[in-house]
Amino acid sequence: MFDFFLNVIGRDMGIDLGTANTLVYVKNRGMVMNEPSIVAIDKENKKILAVGSEAKRMVGRTPGNIIAIRPLKDGVIADFDTTERMLRYFIQKVHRNMAIARPRVVICVPSGITAVEKKAVVEAIEHAGARSAYTIEEPLAAAIGAGLPIDEPTGSMIIDIGGGTSEVAVISLGGIVAYQSLRIGGDELDEAIIYYLKKENNLLIGESTAEKIKMEIGSAFPLENEGKMEVNGRDLVTGLPKTIIITSQQMRSALEKTLSDIINSVVEVLDTTPPELSSDIMKRGIVLSGGGALLKGLTERISRETHCPVFIAPEPLGAVALGAGKCAEDFNTLKKYLRYSK
Repeated sequence: MFDFFLNVIGRDMGIDLGTANTLVYVKNRGMVMNEPSIVAIDKENKKILAVGSEAKRMVGRTPGNIIAIRPLKDGVIADFDTTERMLRYFIQKVHRNMAIARPRVVICVPSGITAVEKKAVVEAIEHAGARSAYTIEEPLAAAIGAGLPIDEPTGSMIIDIGGGTSEVAVISLGGIVAYQSLRIGGDELDEAIIYYLKKENNLLIGESTAEKIKMEIGSAFPLENEGKMEVNGRDLVTGLPKTIIITSQQMRSALEKTLSDIINSVVEVLDTTPPELSSDIMKRGIVLSGGGALLKGLTERISRETHCPVFIAPEPLGAVALGAGKCAEDFNTLKKYLRYSK
C-alpha cells in the first residue's frame, strides 16, 4: 500500500541541473537518468520536438525552423520556460507509469548563485511538478556524493568542474569554510578549442567536435604519450571543407588560459583556509569531481600547483547528483544541508 502511495505522488528525487547534463536520482532506485540539458524546438509553433540525447544529436544539424538550445548558461537558468518544460519532461520520463507525479525534489545550485537565480531554479522545478523543492549547494552535494567525511572537524577540499561552473570549496563540520564559484567550466574549454583553431588554422568547427577533441587529446599537463588527431571543419578563407592534424601540445596551449583561471581559484581558496584545515588537506588531499575532472593530466597539474595530493572522486560525473540523491534517500538525517524554498 505504501509503495502504491509513493507511485502516485512520486518518489523523492535528487536532481543535478547542469549546464551540460541533467542527472536524476530517484529514492530507492538510484541514478536513473543522465541526459544532455538540450531542447530542440520548432520556432514556428514553439513545440518541443526533442529533449536530452535526441536533441543533442540535432545540434548544428537542424533546418532553419528548428533550434536546439541549452536553456541553462553558466550554471543558471537563461530560458525559464524552456527549463521548466525540460524538467517536466525529465520528471514525467522517470515517473512514466504514473498519472500524477508530485515528488519532493532536492536540486543542486552553484554556491555563488544569487537569490534571484536560486528563486528561478526553485520556481522552475515547482512548476515542472514538484510538490516541494529543496536546494543544496553543489560543493556540499559533490562532497557527500564523493563520500567525504564532511561532518568531522577536519578539512575536506572538493573541486567540482561542471559544464558551466567550477566550484572550489573547503568543508568542515558540515559547512563551507572557504569557497570560490567560477562561471567557467567544460563549455569554456570547448570554446577555447574553437577559438584556437579559428585563430591559428582558419578552421571553423562546431561544439560537438570541440568536445570530442577535448576528450581525446585535451590535457592540462604534459603526457607520457602525446597524441594527435585529424579534425574536419570549414576553411574560413575558402569556405570549403578542410581537414587538419592537431596535437595534444597545441590543445594544451588552447586550454591554458581557462585552466589557469580554475587553478588560480584553487590556490586562492587554500590561501584563505585556516591553517589547521590546510594541514588536513595536505594530508588527506583534494578531490576532483564533475566532467572536467576527467581531463587528462589535471590531477598532476593541480598537485604541482598546490603541493597537495589530488584524487578523482569514485564517480566524478555523478558525484553531485549522488549527493543530492543521498539527501533524498536519508532526508531526515541530511536535511540540515538543505534550504527549503516556498
